[in-house]
Amino acid sequence: MSLMPLLFRSLVRLVSSLVGRPATSVTTILYYSDLLPRNTNLERLVRPDMLDRENYLLHFLINLLRCFW
Repeated sequence: MSLMPLLFRSLVRLVSSLVGRPATSVTTILYYSDLLPRNTNLERLVRPDMLDRENYLLHFLINLLRCFW
């Protein structure tokens, strides 16, 4: 029961960022999972503030993409 609020809060943050700013969210996920090249034009779309410690599902998604792509 104690993990449910943490994961729910992380899910709400991930979905709200994907709905609110889809291009920057997808670019940030792909950039930190090393699927996009390091480019100054793409760095303008990357939001490092999305990678705070409590955004567990975003970190999980980035690590999953790093492992399997």
